[in-house]
Amino acid sequence: MRKLFALIAVLGMLTIGASTMLKAQEATDAAQEAAQTTSTISSSDEDVVESTSLHAAIKQKFIEGGAGFMAAVILCLIFGLAIAIERVIYLNLSDTNTKKLVAGVEDALNNGGIEAAKEYCRNSRGPVASIFYQGLMRYDQGVDMVEKSVVSYGSVQMGLLEKGLTWISLFIAIAPMMGFLGTVIGMIEAFDNIQAAGDMSPALVAGGIKVALITTVGGLIVAMILQVFFNYCNSKIEGIVNNMEDASVSLLDILVKYNQKNK
Repeated sequence: MRKLFALIAVLGMLTIGASTMLKAQEATDAAQEAAQTTSTISSSDEDVVESTSLHAAIKQKFIEGGAGFMAAVILCLIFGLAIAIERVIYLNLSDTNTKKLVAGVEDALNNGGIEAAKEYCRNSRGPVASIFYQGLMRYDQGVDMVEKSVVSYGSVQMGLLEKGLTWISLFIAIAPMMGFLGTVIGMIEAFDNIQAAGDMSPALVAGGIKVALITTVGGLIVAMILQVFFNYCNSKIEGIVNNMEDASVSLLDILVKYNQKNK
């Protein structure tokens, strides 16, 4: 009987120990799952923070730089970019294949005469085609008159190509000026704080100097962005003008040959 009781007691202790170990293992697994879930949430939170940190930092610097001066700098960027993008689109549409145009005009002139050449130029886009059309309109007045017409209308087309660039250069100049103006005003505020407190404390001048530096950086960044577009537009204009001059000489040569052929 005593052996039976002892056996039952041992089995009970083993059962209790096994259940205790099982509960401990379940608690450990639950803790690991919770840690993994927390790690996943933390990593996702970090991704969200990283994606929004740049926007928040820019917004914070804009506020710290002073709404008035930073708004003026941003307006310079917006208006400057609007004009620059319009010029880029216009210049790219104006940049045509002049060799193909000259060959087409020559072919139309030889096959259909002046009227066919004018029709070909009328249906072609770009300033070179417009110059050719104006020159062909005065063919009956002589080659010299054609040359004068080409030169005069070439100046008109060049003015159209350069339209709006003065506004871009204006915004390039104004943006850093607004930044420097904010710099001067920020320094004045810093010295006013020093005078009011009667003490040269770094905390008093830090705010004014910070505003000064932020507005200066903003103005310089805007000027650099617009300067890239300005130089690109100037480069495109130079290329188009060179093509216009070369094509105009080719047109005069074609008309001289056409005159000699029809004599």
